[in-house]
Amino acid sequence: MSAPDGLYERAAPDGMLRPFWHVDEVHTFFVGPLEYNRLHQHGAPVFLAGIYSEFRLRIHGGNWHSCRTAVIPAGVFHELDLCGYPLAVFYVEPKHGGIEVLVSLSGNIWEVDGVVMGRSGEVSVMRELWEDSAAARWAGLALEDLLAFSARRATKNRDTRIAAAIDYLRTHPGELTSVSPLAKSLGLSSSQFQRVFTREVGVPFRRYRAWNRMRVAISEIVNGSNFTTAAHTAGFSDQAHFTNDFRRTFGAPPSVSLLALRKPPSQ
Repeated sequence: MSAPDGLYERAAPDGMLRPFWHVDEVHTFFVGPLEYNRLHQHGAPVFLAGIYSEFRLRIHGGNWHSCRTAVIPAGVFHELDLCGYPLAVFYVEPKHGGIEVLVSLSGNIWEVDGVVMGRSGEVSVMRELWEDSAAARWAGLALEDLLAFSARRATKNRDTRIAAAIDYLRTHPGELTSVSPLAKSLGLSSSQFQRVFTREVGVPFRRYRAWNRMRVAISEIVNGSNFTTAAHTAGFSDQAHFTNDFRRTFGAPPSVSLLALRKPPSQ
């Protein structure tokens, strides 16, 4: 797979840029070069964008497809083939939108097994985040603006009970929160809660709980913690537990994207 030579496509910058992560209450964002990510699934819907070229994507072990952007619902198994080119990966938390918010970031779209693929899309901001070594200073505002732009096109209302459950998970990341007391606090039986949560979020409660812990661990590492400290802060039993869950979530070990991070800006 070769990078495009289109007239209006900027060339990749000279020099080696390091992978970049940004994690806050609303967004989880990564941009960096990737080779191959084996079959994996996410706990939140995700928007993918090739920074300089199309990439290859395979759903549930089916045929490979080439696209410039893709929106993958939570829980869908997929593989990626980038051949070393940089990819932007943008997750939005269900309280602040869902897959319908991300779809509006793609253009010239078609659908394959529930995944929306596109030949074009909102790549420019993500390319600037990749090319700017000081992106950590302005990434949050840029992603907030991008999400606000796309959210104006989305009309689905969020279930306030599930939003409350997600807020609880976010403020208690180290707890192994169980379904029964949380469901009771929201006026639901355990089975009702599980059904509504899966309908709203796209994955079962336990899968999203694991995703929330993963976000916390990544945020800790981005801000300077070592893997062991980050794992314990997020509620993982040890670093090996974190590493194994990272592989299941992203299809590659954390060393691919977390060992050579750009340093956060000095205070």
